[in-house]
Amino acid sequence: MDRWMNFFFLKDTTDVQNSHVGTTDENLDRGNWSSSTDYLLSLIGGAVGLGNVWRFPYLAYKNGGGAFLIPYTIMLAFAGLPLFFLECSFGQFASLGPISVWKAVPIMQGVGVTVVLVSTLVAIYYNCIIGYSIYYLFASFQFPLPWSECFEWSDENCSTQPKEYCNITSANGSFVLVNSTWLNENNATCEGSNIFSISVQSPSEQYWDKVALHRSSGLDESGGVIWHLALCLLLAWIVVGAALFKGIKSSGKVVYFTAIFPYVVLIILLIRGVTLEGAREGIEYYIGTHSDISKLSNAEVWKDAATQIFFSLSTAWGGLVALSSYNKFNNNCYSDAIVVCVTNCATSVFAGFVIFSVLGHIAYISHKPVSEVAQSGFGLAFIAYPEALSKLPISPLWSILFFFMLLTLGIDSQFAIIETIATALQDEFPKYLRSRRALITVVVCVVLYLFGLPCVTGAGIYWVNLIDHFCSGWVLIIAAVLEFVGIIYIYGGNRFIEDIEMMIGKKNCYFWLWWRACWFFISPCLLTIILVWSLVTFSAPSYGTIPYPVWGTVLGWFILAFCIIWIPIFAVFNFAKAKGGILERFRQICSPTPDWGPYLECHRGERYKNQESPQRIQDHEGSMI
Repeated sequence: MDRWMNFFFLKDTTDVQNSHVGTTDENLDRGNWSSSTDYLLSLIGGAVGLGNVWRFPYLAYKNGGGAFLIPYTIMLAFAGLPLFFLECSFGQFASLGPISVWKAVPIMQGVGVTVVLVSTLVAIYYNCIIGYSIYYLFASFQFPLPWSECFEWSDENCSTQPKEYCNITSANGSFVLVNSTWLNENNATCEGSNIFSISVQSPSEQYWDKVALHRSSGLDESGGVIWHLALCLLLAWIVVGAALFKGIKSSGKVVYFTAIFPYVVLIILLIRGVTLEGAREGIEYYIGTHSDISKLSNAEVWKDAATQIFFSLSTAWGGLVALSSYNKFNNNCYSDAIVVCVTNCATSVFAGFVIFSVLGHIAYISHKPVSEVAQSGFGLAFIAYPEALSKLPISPLWSILFFFMLLTLGIDSQFAIIETIATALQDEFPKYLRSRRALITVVVCVVLYLFGLPCVTGAGIYWVNLIDHFCSGWVLIIAAVLEFVGIIYIYGGNRFIEDIEMMIGKKNCYFWLWWRACWFFISPCLLTIILVWSLVTFSAPSYGTIPYPVWGTVLGWFILAFCIIWIPIFAVFNFAKAKGGILERFRQICSPTPDWGPYLECHRGERYKNQESPQRIQDHEGSMI
């Protein structure tokens, strides 16, 4: 009984075992990855997500096809990889989460709070998308697939073929509208000027809106909870909670499946896709002869390349810092960063062939150009691609594989997000929470599930889209720019390089030329340009052609402000907490705290030999907050 009381009521005891710490771990307070492969696959799983499949292929097609790979690769080298390596090194060096790691520069502590808040909001809606995938996965165990035809749930606008009518003159001189069926039965013809089409919706589109989502007319009309989605969301959270129950010790094993399985499915779908009629035309649109290098003169193309690289690598979310904090001190985070970034980008390009080979087929059989069937985001994942799969032989099999792939792609990205939140909490309150990792996981999953229920109402998709529009854009770019300012300019770029060399070994000056150029100038300037350009070209959020009410847009700006307001709040708070005059206080909050440095004494060397023990300070003084 005492054991359970201690578990739930957070009494400070020493007899509660750290289930997330192994006997062979280097850091017996926080634990380490069981192997470097666990860490590498967790990084790949966190970085390679839904955006690689449903966003990059469409961006490449829209922005010049194969020519888009030029700005994409340049942005990877100048913006994505430098920030990725910086965050991995930062977390690994101090063995601390995304808030506590800012002991290096206390004035920037609010940046850590901001990224954790953003991760929390993203976790709420991202698991809803995983819930959609689970629903479609279950729905795929039917033949025929429920979105293959206009069944009883459809309305008069549903059709698998365009509806064409002919305006003819009857015997008495009146005008009559007849369809193509009547013309065929009566051996009649229609003059071209008298033919017109009526807009229709495909079965997959109506199934998505009417059956899966029960979508309302707008954000103003929420309706009740859609219980089949609420149950799918609950199942998604149960899977996440179970995988993270023992922290990295359990999730590090699950990712062997969730990170590798999507590649198996992508290969299977590609083999099937390229054998379909019309596949070649689809691939030509994606990255072949339809490539248009002249589009590189358009600034929008470069902005799209930069934002896709930035977001697909999951930088500035706090996840890279959190996952890397469990590395052993001398892990080669440099090679890990290279491998993950290259793998992530190669996956995006490869997924494009999978997507456009099948879209080319649906364009072929529907007698439409590829441009009319190409979509991104929800439209691709839950309308266009399912429609294409429904037209294949043994369509349920292909649909099951596709949606199970989406589930695994999303779920390991969610592992990284929840690990970020849990790590931040246990590092800020180690005296009470570090030995109760299972409790943290359960509480976080339950609370976020309850907060996610509005996203599974009739207006749920509008909430998902609104949060995504405001939380996964400017906030993260602001946080990334401030990371460069804090680590490179305030903490000191040269000092940071020396910290990295303590972990991966001494490197010659030529090795650091590229990283210095990017960290000190190129990367922060690029991100600042992207931020300004995004703000200048801001457009009010909408879901398809449905605009948001004014109060919805205002709420979105409020959410954005709520996330970033903690940056100045914690700067002022730490300034007020410091001692001395104004200049002395400013110096203190721009300098590392006494316990900053390698977590374990055996790694501190001469540079940090006078460092105070982080564990002793935590036990006596508590968290930074």
